[in-house]
Amino acid sequence: MDGDPICRQLSGMDAVLGCLMPMHLVLDAAGRVLSQGPTLGRVFADRPLAGCSFFDLFEVRNPRGLVGPADLAAAAGQKVRLVARAGDAALRLRGLLVPMPQIGEGVVAGWIVNLSFGIDLPRAVALLQLTDADFAPTDLAMELLYLAEANVVVTGELGALALRLEDARRQAREEAESDTLTGLRNRRACDSMLARLCREGAAFGLMHMDLDYFKAVNDTFGHAAGDHVLVHVAGVMKAASRAGDCLARVGGDEFVMLLPEMTDPLGLRGIAERMIAQLKHPIPWQNGECRISASVGFVTVGAEEMPDPARVLAEADAALYAAKNAGRGRVMQADYPTDALKLPLADAG
Repeated sequence: MDGDPICRQLSGMDAVLGCLMPMHLVLDAAGRVLSQGPTLGRVFADRPLAGCSFFDLFEVRNPRGLVGPADLAAAAGQKVRLVARAGDAALRLRGLLVPMPQIGEGVVAGWIVNLSFGIDLPRAVALLQLTDADFAPTDLAMELLYLAEANVVVTGELGALALRLEDARRQAREEAESDTLTGLRNRRACDSMLARLCREGAAFGLMHMDLDYFKAVNDTFGHAAGDHVLVHVAGVMKAASRAGDCLARVGGDEFVMLLPEMTDPLGLRGIAERMIAQLKHPIPWQNGECRISASVGFVTVGAEEMPDPARVLAEADAALYAAKNAGRGRVMQADYPTDALKLPLADAG
């Protein structure tokens, strides 16, 4: 091929083209490689490409129909998208194909194809271990790569910050809905879950428990002893409950248990009676013993009833005070008709 006009024209120009366009190919009129840029050679494991057909080296994805030397003229000046047939690399490239000066009228001497890695730049740099020396001095490839890496770092930091903020929000929500002394939920959390269960038409049981003789503990032993008793009561409730139940301290010595899907009166009564029995035992405190008991009122709500939450609490509260009036240390079930749960308090019979 040394006698071809294009070869004579390119003599001494390889270094210039390689500096200006490290990703170039020079093709003869038949689409065979005459020379290549140094970086493009890296894509093909530095093997010589001279004499190879352009179409053996690349699969042209766009424009469609570019499959042989006769089609090159139709793609002149157009953006070309292709994939290198280079083993496992299979890098996606983009480029521009322009004709070399004509030998005679209507006769193309050859083609120059200038390529770049396009969206595969980060992958190409990692696969081929490229540096800024592998690109033209005017190419922004490395700057774009640095920006991409910086974006990854910043995105990672923002993601980590978002997780920290979410953890902080979750912790703040937990603290806002928790009783700091006992570790149980507070009234806010209890009201929220009760409203949700009623809104969704869920079946559940609700128990309202009030401690008997608690004031005497505070008066006799002081408020530290009272706090000790409240923590003990919380432990008894936790031992009697399931993972999905809501246990809440809703007042000084008042507690509520919300038990989803638990509507069996005998089962609820059994839970309440076991807690009452445990709380009758003396609670050691320093050199003395704290003695309390507990009264419980409970109500059950069936599926799809969707009652008013305030009415449910009012019925459980009424049952609780019925238990207290009956002698304390016992459990009572709300005996109102189920339909009354759906009525406003003022309309209940």
